[in-house]
Amino acid sequence: MTVALQALKEEIRELTARLEDHGYRYHVLDQPVINDSEYDELFRRLSRLEQEHPELALPNSPTTKVGGPPVEKFTTVRHTLPMLSLDNITNPGELADFEQRIQRFLKTEDAIEYVAEPKIDGIGVELVYEGGELKVGSTRGDGTNGEDITQNIRTIRSVPLALRRDGVAVPPLLEVRGEVFYPTEGFRRLNRQREEAGEYLFANPRNAAAGALKQLDSKITAGRPLDLFCHGMGTMEPASFASHADFLAALQSWGLKPVPLTRVCGNVEEVVAYQEEMESGRDALPYEIDGVVLKVNSLELQRRLGQIARSPRWAMAYKFKPRQSTTRILDIQPQVGRTGTLTPVASLQPVQLAGVTVRNASLHNMDEIERKDIRIGDAIVIERAGDVIPYVVRVLAEQRDGSERVFEMPSRCPMCDSQVYREEGEAAYRCVGLACPAKLKESLKFFGSRNALDIEGLGEKLIDQLVAKKLVEDSADLYDLDEEALASLDRMGAKSAENLVRELGRSKDTTLSRFVTALGIRHVGEATAKVLADHFGSLDGIMDANEEALTEVRDIGPEVAKSIAGFFADEANRRVIDKLLAAGFHLKVEARTEGGLTGLSFVLTGSLETLSRGEAQKSIAALGGRVVGSVSSKTDYVVVGADPGSKADKARELGIRILDEDGLRAMLDG
Repeated sequence: MTVALQALKEEIRELTARLEDHGYRYHVLDQPVINDSEYDELFRRLSRLEQEHPELALPNSPTTKVGGPPVEKFTTVRHTLPMLSLDNITNPGELADFEQRIQRFLKTEDAIEYVAEPKIDGIGVELVYEGGELKVGSTRGDGTNGEDITQNIRTIRSVPLALRRDGVAVPPLLEVRGEVFYPTEGFRRLNRQREEAGEYLFANPRNAAAGALKQLDSKITAGRPLDLFCHGMGTMEPASFASHADFLAALQSWGLKPVPLTRVCGNVEEVVAYQEEMESGRDALPYEIDGVVLKVNSLELQRRLGQIARSPRWAMAYKFKPRQSTTRILDIQPQVGRTGTLTPVASLQPVQLAGVTVRNASLHNMDEIERKDIRIGDAIVIERAGDVIPYVVRVLAEQRDGSERVFEMPSRCPMCDSQVYREEGEAAYRCVGLACPAKLKESLKFFGSRNALDIEGLGEKLIDQLVAKKLVEDSADLYDLDEEALASLDRMGAKSAENLVRELGRSKDTTLSRFVTALGIRHVGEATAKVLADHFGSLDGIMDANEEALTEVRDIGPEVAKSIAGFFADEANRRVIDKLLAAGFHLKVEARTEGGLTGLSFVLTGSLETLSRGEAQKSIAALGGRVVGSVSSKTDYVVVGADPGSKADKARELGIRILDEDGLRAMLDG
């Protein structure tokens, strides 16, 4: 190995160690010593070196947490010791009975010392470390056999791929049990995103965690903010601890996160006080708990007590009271989200739930309303789990008196009176209004984005100010802004204002396809906008085309045609477009590129090795071909790289010609 290569190897080793240490301080100790941007800079440097010299990358590198290639299915893992379930108790009397059973079994009248800990509402998993290296991560499964989810477990930021060795001695074999969970703030964000997209919502953080852990593509798991708290052991060789509390302390020294807020309790009275404290403070925690777990602290006593059936004698779950209440739906009103999705929200008869007065509950979408048969006037059971806004658990149909009313989604947007439409097969209803106040910020951001009109300086914070001060009520209003008005805004001096006005002026000289892209029509991206511009040759031609005419355009199916026709049929959208044209837009129609691929459409799927996706798209376009986003009967070729998705399967189903990368290069070179 050359001196230069040896130096790179040492730098990679040092960067890996530094990032592991910073990750431990951030995720386990909650005591970061550098900020996020400094961490990101170290991470980028390591990633770059590993890409240039993959042979020098370490197996426990933090860069491996971004996920690997998808697996076809999960294999089965057998636990060396069963992962048992816990029996439940719900009151101090049952707790006293639990201790008396232990005392009778041990033939003692002495008070038992327990470790009490929050019962994390997550997914039970086991991590197996051999020689300090993570070898296997598996689900609890049926307690005896679980599923091998090692690749997904490796993506969780708080899970060390190698145990730290600067504290308690690392055992040659360590099996750690814990709970993977979805933090409540991340859960709220996930459901908001899914609601905006009209997708099925997760009922609670536990379901979201399960969904993320069971992804066959670990890159999807890596994009979810999962976390892990460890609370127990399977096999450990050698077994060197006297108490459960000692084991939890060792977990942290090894770089794992022990379940927080644990407490050693000398008697059942202290357990009751702990349970009451946890229940009263549960809503302030950044994760869901549904009770507390108490375990006999002495590992020797645990061994003597053993187990009965499928639960240990030495542990018990002390469950909280259900967080449910009953109330009545007074009305249902649609609220319009930032992307134009209409969400039905129930106005409730005010009720106290988990220390909060609840007046509203999201009903998510019409599918949810129909599935649960929710009507205005219904008596309902609501629950607050993992979200600020509660959800309807069930309708008390037996209390109906005939006065209840079925809710219907309006055909016009309550914010702007534009058309509301629902695509076949989707749960979401959406407003098509280009100037809808509810989605104005998102529309403006997209309008000025790089793939649309590329207006430099039109950033998110500036858009927030323009909308808040009512300087802009649709995209056309941008072109009425002057330097004086802009310079008066926060962080917008005279020079910045001058630059933005110049950028806005420049953006008016653009192509027809970019202009159509900037309008933000659902299902119309750059490629489809280019197809429309090529086919119709003018904005008027596109705007006046009906669904039948649009479906005759190559690569445009019925769903896309309906979206385009509906957008241009809306009078409010027409008014905004007229204002834009009056502002001085000059739309150029790009000359069609003629070449060996003229008239042919391509879909790219999977990773290409010698060409980036962007390079492939440009090369195809240079020869007159088009790259489109989805496979249809009108597609000519599907180019399949490494790890292709479902598009390759659809191509085979439709009998569309499939090319590998060499086949594409042959066409480009031919």
